[in-house]
Amino acid sequence: MSTAVSPTRFRGRVALVTGASRGIGYAVAERLVAEGARVCVTARSAGPLAEAVERLGGPRHAVAVAGKADDDAHRAEAVERTLAAFGRLDVLVNNTGINPVFGPVLDLTESAWRKVFDVNVLAALGWLRRAREAWMGEHGGSVVNMTAVAGLKPATGIGVYGASKAALIHLTEQLGQELGPHIRVNSVAPAVVKTRFASKLYEDREQQLTAEYALRRLGTPEDIAAAVAYLASDDASWVTGQTLVVDGGLTTVGGGI
Repeated sequence: MSTAVSPTRFRGRVALVTGASRGIGYAVAERLVAEGARVCVTARSAGPLAEAVERLGGPRHAVAVAGKADDDAHRAEAVERTLAAFGRLDVLVNNTGINPVFGPVLDLTESAWRKVFDVNVLAALGWLRRAREAWMGEHGGSVVNMTAVAGLKPATGIGVYGASKAALIHLTEQLGQELGPHIRVNSVAPAVVKTRFASKLYEDREQQLTAEYALRRLGTPEDIAAAVAYLASDDASWVTGQTLVVDGGLTTVGGGI
């Protein structure tokens, strides 16, 4: 997806983007700042976050809070820091996700299942709860969850990850109903995007993999950032509870991840 940047679309708005020191999360933060937003970015490591803030234009445009997404104290701190720095919180992008295990679902431990769901599903719900309590419940806002094509159809070796994303897709629909009309909740479901997180899915077989995509290429973080910016903006003011599939045509031609 390639769309022109609108320098004023998010003027006066503030966003919190999780998992944003690199990859899709950073591209989302960069797109929102380019369109006038100020952002709080989170991730586990302080060093890469500090570098991200500098690339985003420094503290006038961005602040960072390091911590684990499944730690509610971290979530509370990040929301508090956002409000202290910028005075509001209009957009939440739940981008943090993990996929630490690979293999048939019955071969994986229950502890692995719990960890994936804690980060990919329950943490997203926790971020939204904190954002609603601090600002959105009174003032409204927009939430975009990062799901995946793996949540829409089976994917070899990443079934637990896919199940967590399927849960997040359903949660998006449910919360879109429960939180309207003042808070909109949508999600973006990418296929394989060229990031370090997804590298094991395409390294050494990119040409073979892209043959299954109608557009004959993998996604880029900027493709996904453009979709997130649309859903987060007033351009999508009549859209909630929806999942926007951004997959280069993979699902339309029946391809697999």
